[in-house]
Amino acid sequence: MSELPLTPLGRIIKNGGAERVSEDAKVELSAFLEDTAEELAKLALNNAEENGRKTLKAEDISIAYKEL
Repeated sequence: MSELPLTPLGRIIKNGGAERVSEDAKVELSAFLEDTAEELAKLALNNAEENGRKTLKAEDISIAYKEL
């Protein structure tokens, strides 16, 4: 079950230029984004821990994003 709501994902795809979007496309994008977000969170957490923190900050996310 997807954690992300599919309706906004459909809007994102349409903002990318698609005229019509299937439910399967929304589900596939949701799965990809969730996997990518989890990987990003793990990298960000590693950065926070390397800096002696338990709290994840926006800068940790930014650094992790650049590592991806």
